Amino acid sequence: MMRFRGVCVLGIVVVIWTSTLPGHPAEARRRVRAATTTAPTTTPNRAVTTRAIAVTVPPVVPAGSGPSVGGCPIFPADNSWNREISDRPVHTMSTTWVAAVNATRTTLHPDTGSNSDYGIPYVVVGPEQPRVPVRYTDYGDESDPGPFPIPAEAPVEGGSDRHVLVVQSGSCELFELFDAHRTATGWDAASGARYDLRSNTLRPEGWTSADAAGLPILPGLLRYDEVASGEIRHALRFTVSRTQRAYIPPARHVAGASNPALPPMGARFRLRADVDLSPFSGHARVILTALQRYGMIVADNGSSWFISGASDRRWNDADLDQLKRVPGAWFEVVDTGPTTTR
Repeated sequence: MMRFRGVCVLGIVVVIWTSTLPGHPAEARRRVRAATTTAPTTTPNRAVTTRAIAVTVPPVVPAGSGPSVGGCPIFPADNSWNREISDRPVHTMSTTWVAAVNATRTTLHPDTGSNSDYGIPYVVVGPEQPRVPVRYTDYGDESDPGPFPIPAEAPVEGGSDRHVLVVQSGSCELFELFDAHRTATGWDAASGARYDLRSNTLRPEGWTSADAAGLPILPGLLRYDEVASGEIRHALRFTVSRTQRAYIPPARHVAGASNPALPPMGARFRLRADVDLSPFSGHARVILTALQRYGMIVADNGSSWFISGASDRRWNDADLDQLKRVPGAWFEVVDTGPTTTR
């Protein structure tokens, strides 16, 4: 499989091809569906040959205004993902929910590394990237219809989740698929979502996305270039093994049991302010600082305390391994809004 990256030089993104391998297997998650469903959505379209192209993109958003990729903001600076929560009050269920996550694993785990078997890949395409049909095989009634500008060569996460993430520069749209498979003319997927990266609009209430929580995936990923810059300005995505049949915005979907002792989708965990970060160095220190300022959001069912990152051969595994010494007991859940039970 081939992966390509956009490199910005004087306002020009040049697509560079690099060899990569699929991501590592992830735990299969259960999704809860409404009792009444509709047939999978099929979006007809003529066959299109996809290709990578060099594109001109808008200037990169200024430093301090939030994260960006491909010349596009990853949501406005005031978006929930980009909002500091260091001063938010502790949730009344914090002790219970932290204990529930600790019941299956007790330390953090960076779910990425220099081995490209790990992590969730993504790709940036230009505004002229052809759009191809997307046929939904399961959650079409909760998915955004295609066509999507997803190249045939787009990297697919390994394992059961098989996520595909694509940012289109110019239009600044994010397209994400779950359980994606290439077809002769486009893609099949269990579910999919489209996001305007310049808008704070949430998915419809009760809708899934490419993630069980109905959240976008890309905004919560650890990305090498961002960490190497010395600062992460957004919350991170992480998984827990068991969740409550409820959600806290910006999450919109549930996938769990009717048990209030379990954290709901969208619950935001924060590394406590009294944790001394001086024993940690390099990229691990940058990540832990972000966890104190922005925290991390429960986005899917999987291995507990696994923090998602983008696939990248440049990761320093010894540096990231420092995170494995961080106990879950150092975290607390912050109150970011009401819980919706379903």
